[in-house]
Amino acid sequence: MARTASVDLPEASRQPTETQAKIITVAAELFAKQGYHATGVAELGRAVGLGAGALYHHIGSKEELLLTIVRAHLEDMHAFGTGVLAGAGTAVWQLHELARNHMRLVAHRRTELLVMMRELDSLTGQRRADMLALRDAVEDIWNEVVRRGIAAGELADVDPMFIKVVLGALNYSLVWFQPEGPETPEQMADRILDMVLKTP
Repeated sequence: MARTASVDLPEASRQPTETQAKIITVAAELFAKQGYHATGVAELGRAVGLGAGALYHHIGSKEELLLTIVRAHLEDMHAFGTGVLAGAGTAVWQLHELARNHMRLVAHRRTELLVMMRELDSLTGQRRADMLALRDAVEDIWNEVVRRGIAAGELADVDPMFIKVVLGALNYSLVWFQPEGPETPEQMADRILDMVLKTP
């Protein structure tokens, strides 16, 4: 079974204020462009027009800011996947829905996805452990869909690397996919999935 129900994280913080939301947006852009460790607090403060004291008042610490970006992205992916897993539809349809959502994130939330992929390991201690567990829970949703599809006879035997290959292809599309191109995120997701999906 999927381990999604076993993810036990502290309650998420309240909705960010307007200032906090601005800081999060600017920080995500800087982290994506030049890296978490290469982005200083003073530089971030200048970018949002705040001194160090005021900045810390709004974000707590630079690592808490990174956690906010990573966590929000993973929680959105997990919530969508949990809904797909709990809903109706064949395993093939559910896999396509998961892939389409992933490509929508690539197209419309590229900055946050880049930060999550590149900088998750910059978190430390329990924060890192919690986010790794949440990332694994997102992948477990895919694995559970496949498991159910095989059990129901909807999918042929799937190579153990199937999910990692699909997620790798979807994630790498950050490099080359153009949202304004001829294909929608959903169409591109379907193409990628159909290349590696085997059905009876």
